[in-house]
Amino acid sequence: MLIKRMTVQLSGGLQARHTALFARESCSFQSDIFIAKDGKCVSGKSMMKVMALAVKKGDEITLLTNGVDEHAAARTLEEFLLTKHR
Repeated sequence: MLIKRMTVQLSGGLQARHTALFARESCSFQSDIFIAKDGKCVSGKSMMKVMALAVKKGDEITLLTNGVDEHAAARTLEEFLLTKHR
């Protein structure tokens, strides 16, 4: 399992469009993917659960990946969350 703490840099945070893209990207990996914020941990593959976290730009989150392609998943999703403009 890989655990990465980061500050979200996406302009607007994980609003509907970015959350849909994040969930779709997460689903492309076999690994289990979770996002934790403020004591809550949800599946990164569920758009509705990720939206419920209300992640905004500048929020501290933890990205957890676990599985056969966890390194590729962590790298790809971290890059997505740290990109300032999309």
